[in-house]
Amino acid sequence: MDRNLKRIALDNSDSIVKMWMSEINTIKDGNYTATISDDLFESTNREFVNVIFTSIKDQGSSKAVEDFSEKIINLGWPLSYITDGLQIFRRVTIEYILTKTEKVDSNYFSQVLESVDLWVEPIIRKLVNEYSGSWEHIVSLQRVALQELSAPLIPVLEGITIMPLIGTVDTDRAKLIMENLLEGVMQHNSEVVLIDITGVPVVDTMVAHHIIQAAEAVRLIGATCILVGIRPEIAQTIVNLGIDLGKFPTKSSLKKGFTTALELMNKKIIDLESKEENISKMLDSIKGE
Repeated sequence: MDRNLKRIALDNSDSIVKMWMSEINTIKDGNYTATISDDLFESTNREFVNVIFTSIKDQGSSKAVEDFSEKIINLGWPLSYITDGLQIFRRVTIEYILTKTEKVDSNYFSQVLESVDLWVEPIIRKLVNEYSGSWEHIVSLQRVALQELSAPLIPVLEGITIMPLIGTVDTDRAKLIMENLLEGVMQHNSEVVLIDITGVPVVDTMVAHHIIQAAEAVRLIGATCILVGIRPEIAQTIVNLGIDLGKFPTKSSLKKGFTTALELMNKKIIDLESKEENISKMLDSIKGE
């Protein structure tokens, strides 16, 4: 940026900031920040304009730009807030510099435009790149977290584990289900696995195929798979599609599936309180005799 024009901008930064703050408030409704509180919006705007002036003073401060981009993402604000704000800053800066000149010819006007562009364009690229990079990183972390939660295997009793499925089962998720099932069965030394599809909205041929594959894989490593959560509408769909689920047990509820799992392992749940009461009654009867 031309040194003289740079000096004008820096010496009159308070006036430029005031003009910029007034302008950016007018686009609050248009860039999806209308729900943001006025205090937060104003403090963030001041931080934004400070980042811009810091960039010209320090010939570009990567740390300030990086921190501000990360803050905007964490606030959930759109990229348009950054691009709109910088475009407004470009316009008000040009307007202010031109008002400080008594006579403006075409050459001077072109010089101002070029100088401000040379200042603002690198900031736009830097902010947009940092925003995009931070956004992709956050989305990547969220994707990994969602994948870990999308097919959990929960041990509930020695030898019995449950995999609750919620939402749509696509090919990628089916692969994850298969991997988690096999790793979990080995890790927990499971004898019976209950796949609960109560939260799966639609069971079509593809979903059923994936579930059958997972159950067959579990069977090959020595465990039994029970499919639970078969709602009436799903049962009717399975019958209409001609899907064969006869290779492994199916139950309408998790409770029934768990009971079946106990039977397969020759186990049962005993009410200790009732048992103690019966023993006490037997002892009392013996004493009475």
